[in-house]
Amino acid sequence: MTSASVGALLRTWRVRRGISQLELAGRAGSSSRHISFVENGRSRPSEEMVLRLAEHLDVPVRERNVLLVAAGFAPRYACTPLDAPELGVLREGLERLLGAYEPYPALVVDATYQVVAANRGIAMLLEGVAEHLLAPPLNAMRITLHPQGLAPRIRNLREWRAHLLAQMGRQIALARSEPLRALYEEVSAYPLAERGRPDEGEPAEATSLIALPLVIEHAGQVLSFVSSISTFNTPMDVTVAELAIETLLPADPATAKYLRSAGP
Repeated sequence: MTSASVGALLRTWRVRRGISQLELAGRAGSSSRHISFVENGRSRPSEEMVLRLAEHLDVPVRERNVLLVAAGFAPRYACTPLDAPELGVLREGLERLLGAYEPYPALVVDATYQVVAANRGIAMLLEGVAEHLLAPPLNAMRITLHPQGLAPRIRNLREWRAHLLAQMGRQIALARSEPLRALYEEVSAYPLAERGRPDEGEPAEATSLIALPLVIEHAGQVLSFVSSISTFNTPMDVTVAELAIETLLPADPATAKYLRSAGP
């Protein structure tokens, strides 16, 4: 492919980030003239320049490979299968992390919300979910929002659904992913369950000023969680870059007590 192709891609990322050529040049130690020449194909960027611009534009690792190939270079970042021996230490570390978080729920998902690992806290919450949703590969968004999944038990479904769809929308805007877009279209079309808002006095009231809680029933008990998502810092592999660890922190003492009594 020609350098014009990489220039067009870089321009798309720059516009998407809302950064001017002058601002990008300042961040990358270049000049706005050179950035302009790269974008319009008059200058062929070096491999180092492509990577530097991608870094300052916060381009996802997978898309950095696309930029490199478009500029005539080999991909820099591997895409190692998660079950490959090279990632054995990573898998072991994730399993230890999830286990240490018990009895509180925690899971690991990939870029399209496929569940790659989960602890027993998550397994407890999935009790009663339709079997077809639990057949591999499990998808966290599908399980959460499907009418035969967790949705009927989520007390603040409208708010939580809006939060999840907005999260997916932001990801789609940042990266070209047809599988993610297809998932978004699928789950956003699910009908809403009858229940849509928490009743007065439920745990969501106490945490609403801190963060939007997930308020969900389990075995007749109303549980409230605050979600936290972590990713790996400066990953050099596409697979690792696209992993996200989500932990559900009890949002009130009653939830923490219930999980400790019901957990392993």
